[in-house]
Amino acid sequence: MNDLLQRLAALCLTASLSPDIAAAAATTSAAPAPLAFVHVNVVPMDRERVLRDQTVIVGGNRIIALGAAIEPPAGAVVIDGRGTAYLAPGLADMHTHSDSARDMALYLAHGVTTVLNMGEASNEFLAQVRPAIERGEKPGPHVHAAFLVDGSPRYGHFTVTNAAEARAIVRLAKTNGYEFIKVYNNLSAPAFKALVDEGRRRGLPIVGHGVTAVGIERQLDAGQLMVAHTEEFLYTCLLQPRPGRTDPVPDETRIPRAIAAVLRNNAFVTADIYTYATIARQWGKPEVVEQFLHADAARYVSPDRRLSWRHAGYAERTGSLDDNLAFLRRFTKAMSDAGVALVAGTDAPTIPGLVPGESLHDDLAALTQAGLSRFQALATATRTPGLLLHRVAPTAIESGTVGIGRRADLVLSERNPLDDLSTLRRPLGVMVDGRWHDATELRTTLAAIAADYADAGATP
Repeated sequence: MNDLLQRLAALCLTASLSPDIAAAAATTSAAPAPLAFVHVNVVPMDRERVLRDQTVIVGGNRIIALGAAIEPPAGAVVIDGRGTAYLAPGLADMHTHSDSARDMALYLAHGVTTVLNMGEASNEFLAQVRPAIERGEKPGPHVHAAFLVDGSPRYGHFTVTNAAEARAIVRLAKTNGYEFIKVYNNLSAPAFKALVDEGRRRGLPIVGHGVTAVGIERQLDAGQLMVAHTEEFLYTCLLQPRPGRTDPVPDETRIPRAIAAVLRNNAFVTADIYTYATIARQWGKPEVVEQFLHADAARYVSPDRRLSWRHAGYAERTGSLDDNLAFLRRFTKAMSDAGVALVAGTDAPTIPGLVPGESLHDDLAALTQAGLSRFQALATATRTPGLLLHRVAPTAIESGTVGIGRRADLVLSERNPLDDLSTLRRPLGVMVDGRWHDATELRTTLAAIAADYADAGATP
């Protein structure tokens, strides 16, 4: 047994743990007994700090005790961090388009305990897969969903053409379990207003793109809760024509006004630098798409999705997005410095090269490369998504931080993520809703997904 396996075994068992309790710790179903993490260094993410050598007690799906001098209750399942492991909140990807049970298991294996599907999830996924995950019958994160609506069929989305249709679709979305309405580019101004008004009445906040007929600033002032891509600001208020250029270019002088619009409305922005960088990388370069298709991580992408990557169309474009990408890095850093509430999101797996789970870690790395601290980057996938979800559902159990009363969504890592975010790519274990999944189970999950796709003839 190599050193890593020895370490994982030590983390999953203590010397006094009986075989029956050890078996219970490795199951995916919720154990009736409490679970105790002992001798762990807690990264609570309420602020930038580490609590050394702590005990964290989980009862049901909540953290019920946390401290340095706590004895595990009798009969508790014990996970021993040996003083060197770190316990942090589970991660959140607040912009996905995954809607399969395998993708949900893939997210979990990467430490992701919350996802927000941002459009066109299948009815079967929301009505059957999501409830099965909630019951603990399938592995996966908490799933939130937005109903995507546009004003024309240009991009293939559900269409409403007037205010009456917009109000009706909000009611239908509410009936079918959606928690957000995602707006898209081509909505009319009356339809957008109706979505906002009916969404407020029904408890479905507005998130999504910039609407050309309205504009981001007015959308935020009307009550839009989240802007789904940082680059939406480019398309609606930050680009302007320049002499001698056939294409508009970003205007740095417009950044303060854009930031002010977000701050005065206490809104959120998806910080998706890696998504835009991945698009820029393949823009006009079919050879890059082929690299994505044959990368090791592509083993975890379904055959039909990989085929769609090949025909996504970015590789057929001309020009370059490099200037816009550099601007978006500066804009994201400026928003972070100003205190804008940034949340991580990836658009996986619709964009070629973006693999569910892995791409979230890539986005966190891209945020640090843009100048955010590791704490600020990690907050976009923990604390800040928790604040957004609490705003939407204030009576639900709070998440995104490690503290008494918080939902037991946790990731155990070998090193301190505030020193090295990459440690979260290889979790020693993940807990979602109080259910513990150890490293062996997570590796088995990854292998099973890759094997299923290989058997289905996943090579394009």
